[in-house]
Amino acid sequence: MFKVLRHRRYYFFPIAICFALGLCLSVGRSIPGSAEARAMPPQAESASDASSNQELQRSYLIDHYMEVATSGPERGENIYYHKCWVCHNQYYKGAPHLTEVIKGAGLDDETITAKIRDGGTGMPSFKTTLSDADIADVASYLQSGKCCFEGADLPVNKRYRAAAQKWSVPTKLSGGPKGTVKSNLGDSLEGIMVQLVAPNGVRTTVYSNTDGNYEFPALQDGAYTLRIATPLEFKPYTRNSIQISGRAKLDDIVLEKISDAKGAIAPTPENESQLTGEELLWNLPGTAKEKDIFHGVCGEGCHSYQQILKNRYDERSWRVIVQRMLHHGGGPILNSVPVDPRTVEEEDEVVIRWLAKVRGPGTNDGPMLTFPRPTGASTRVVVTEYEMPRVFMGIHDVFGDSQGNIWYTSHMTRYFGKLDPRTGIATEYTIPMTPGLMPGTHHNIVDKKGIVWMSENWAHKFVRFNPQTEQFSDVPYEGNVQGNFALSPDSSAIWIAGPSVAQKVDTETGKIVAKYPFAGRGSYESLMSGDGNFWAGGAPVGPYGNTLELLDIRTGQMQNFTTGTHPSAAKRGGFDPFGNAWFTGMNGTFVEIDAKAGRVREFRPPTPYSPYTDFYAGTADKNGEFWGGEIHGRGILRFDPRTNRWTEYMLPEPYSHTRELWVDNSTTPVTVWYPDFSLGRIVRIQPLE
Repeated sequence: MFKVLRHRRYYFFPIAICFALGLCLSVGRSIPGSAEARAMPPQAESASDASSNQELQRSYLIDHYMEVATSGPERGENIYYHKCWVCHNQYYKGAPHLTEVIKGAGLDDETITAKIRDGGTGMPSFKTTLSDADIADVASYLQSGKCCFEGADLPVNKRYRAAAQKWSVPTKLSGGPKGTVKSNLGDSLEGIMVQLVAPNGVRTTVYSNTDGNYEFPALQDGAYTLRIATPLEFKPYTRNSIQISGRAKLDDIVLEKISDAKGAIAPTPENESQLTGEELLWNLPGTAKEKDIFHGVCGEGCHSYQQILKNRYDERSWRVIVQRMLHHGGGPILNSVPVDPRTVEEEDEVVIRWLAKVRGPGTNDGPMLTFPRPTGASTRVVVTEYEMPRVFMGIHDVFGDSQGNIWYTSHMTRYFGKLDPRTGIATEYTIPMTPGLMPGTHHNIVDKKGIVWMSENWAHKFVRFNPQTEQFSDVPYEGNVQGNFALSPDSSAIWIAGPSVAQKVDTETGKIVAKYPFAGRGSYESLMSGDGNFWAGGAPVGPYGNTLELLDIRTGQMQNFTTGTHPSAAKRGGFDPFGNAWFTGMNGTFVEIDAKAGRVREFRPPTPYSPYTDFYAGTADKNGEFWGGEIHGRGILRFDPRTNRWTEYMLPEPYSHTRELWVDNSTTPVTVWYPDFSLGRIVRIQPLE
């Protein structure tokens, strides 16, 4: 592992740096002058209506800035959100606020277009990563009078139809339509993701077994879209208006292979949009040192690798971006410790030069290898994806209430809400704006009375929301809220980690009533055991911490643990039913504080083909198994420490970019929920065993 000097700067800016990295390095690989960003590319026909496949591939829409529209000012806002807003917002003082610039300067399209294309001293040139059509759409948005995005209002998600189209979402795990998947050569295909899209926009995905057979849960009768999610080495397969009735046998799905003899696929925009960040990084040229440093600098989970690696910038522009990401202060999003912008550390230079080499203008990719499809137990799962009412949500956390609803937070907007999993209907609420501060909520907890507790990371405060009265109340905390917190079982105290202490905060007065010093250098997470007797914390923010903290609240004894020489960087997690605290390790491990044995244990998943597996969020279930989301992959990992059994559930989209997992222990088997930060959706994972 190569040393990354800058990680010490992250400790007191755990949230701010994340979104600078995520948004300034957003996705997009359009070739200048091409029309691919405006129109769907032609698709090979492997079934009727196959041309609609890309319209349903969310990752493709994100890559080509078509989450809202395919052209015009609406699409311009889409691009602006990904490319411009992170620097040109009212809260960041290091770049001009474009709303005022556009209104006051009377700039014409030609001037605006030239600035976007050529950039400036502190601005990258976008002419090699945005097409002429892309830039024209941005210019039309800037001139439309609607500019500029600030997170107070979000565009409507046209794919969310649950409120208008009443439709039940399956609750059982079997009993629906069945079928078989095979290749055009006649062999059965295992691990193929077969998906039905309901009229309300909810997607249900099942997986073919070793015989190529699949079975859906019992579904409401009606017309669905049948498709293969991320076909990868096969031609796209989509069929619209498939009539579903009971346990009907569906026609065989026959897929035509497009990969070469080595299993590689052509590096087309359609194919690359199906690859995970791990797969993209794995396939790119470069030395182990170059990729290791890139992984250490850019792999913390604040953004996906796709948001970087689908750009084409010249070296000057990459240098501007990397310096801005890592060394520029002045606002709540771009808020690392400011240094001389001319300063470039050794690792920065490696990343800049490598990106310019593999993602510079005119660079071309070779054939792309894909990771293996799921087999065996990994195919025994049902995955349900729910659309949200708006795009650009940046959903951070989810938490379930006693009524079966899932509450979610939005990290950089004023929206939050609850999802009814039985209908797919999301009820939106807006949090009151704090003047002069960016909106956004981070962690949430629903207490036993149904009150929703949230942290407002940018406004640095806690807020309570009563769903019955729809009233808000602030917790008058005298400290500085950074995001994560724990709630005592009786809701009388909030527990948070400060720079050097764990703090107990009275929820009525907001006063800090107790402090427990750390032996280490702080914690990103705050965990509370189910009985309220223990608090636990992981490593500080950053990719190289290896300390953990365990507090016995009854005695006030704080124990410090170390994972040894390996920098596990324990991130988020939860207590298991045996009183052990579990964390996901940023550098690819699951970490357990074994309270009874007084030791730490690390567990590394068996993924030898991918050295870039990282974790951000995890949770333990009622059986003592631990679940974690692969930041740069498409998998949710399940680990049973008693048997050392690992199961990976692969997802229909090439993302498992989650900031938090929540497990519903009321079901058997348990149900796991996660919010996908990149795609703005909520996902339910139901293992069959």
